[in-house]
Amino acid sequence: MIVWINGASRAGKTTAARELIDLIPDCTLFEPEAIDGELERLLPAKRLAEVSAYQDLPIWRRLVVDTAAALLAELGGVLVVPMGLLRQEYRDEVFGGLAARRIPVCHVLLAPGETILRARDPAGEAPADIEPYRAALAGWLAADAYPVDTGVLSPYETAVRIAAALRTGDAPSCDIVQTPEPTAETVAAGVLLFDDEDRVLLVDPTYKPGWEFPGGVVEAGEAPARAGVREVAEETGIQLDDVPRLLVVDWEAPVPPAYGGLRLLFDGGRLSGSRASEVLLPGPELRAWRFVTESEASVLLPPVRFERLRWALRARERGAAHYLEAGVPVG
Repeated sequence: MIVWINGASRAGKTTAARELIDLIPDCTLFEPEAIDGELERLLPAKRLAEVSAYQDLPIWRRLVVDTAAALLAELGGVLVVPMGLLRQEYRDEVFGGLAARRIPVCHVLLAPGETILRARDPAGEAPADIEPYRAALAGWLAADAYPVDTGVLSPYETAVRIAAALRTGDAPSCDIVQTPEPTAETVAAGVLLFDDEDRVLLVDPTYKPGWEFPGGVVEAGEAPARAGVREVAEETGIQLDDVPRLLVVDWEAPVPPAYGGLRLLFDGGRLSGSRASEVLLPGPELRAWRFVTESEASVLLPPVRFERLRWALRARERGAAHYLEAGVPVG
């Protein structure tokens, strides 16, 4: 298990973590800031200058997940990770990557008042990350993490509070989920569903950035169209009566560390007004859904995924499926 201690700068994350490892059996401290120094040695200065924080580098987020998983595989027990993670898409990526390795994460937020954070600075200045912290606290963070007000607590008292919450279950594991990472090329099936205005349904996964179509990886021995039907039911609660019609086959070439594979899009048909209003998000995989126009989808979807959608819409109009490679028609 991982205990992730989140919060703004000066919230006391590292000092509390160092106290906590003495209160939990088989506990190890992992400070992701150690990865910063390695990246300074590994990456060109030009690449480092392109970002304002190391967290903005995809390699940083991958290395945090890989290092945490490797430490747990080597040592077992509990890993305590003090690190501010204030952008929701980064939280989704990191926690989702850990969930893919079947590693539960208990998310704790150290939340002293802003006056306390200022008082901990010799000049009385607010932390550099106070704006993203405020935005996260007003949005997703407060509901996602177990809060501990450290304004009047010492690091040891904070650690005792966290240990007690872990023991009693007051600080449960995050319910973010993710399928295991592939070890070879995969086949994935997505299903396009439309409303009465011919807008297409997109969903917002919790475990990765960017919007998606309902769907997922085809399981061993499963027919791709049937997999799409299953995923639609699991993700939205909509039961499709018919096997959907194929619109697009897209080959996604392997780009390490991703394996790529075949990406299929099917036409799930139009949902009447009453059925469209029945869309549910029954599990923790998705945070939102919406029907969008093609133009709106171009903003929400990653470029290759949008190209896949664009050609699927053309195939739907013309009644003939398209074969693509990386979103580009071939032949």
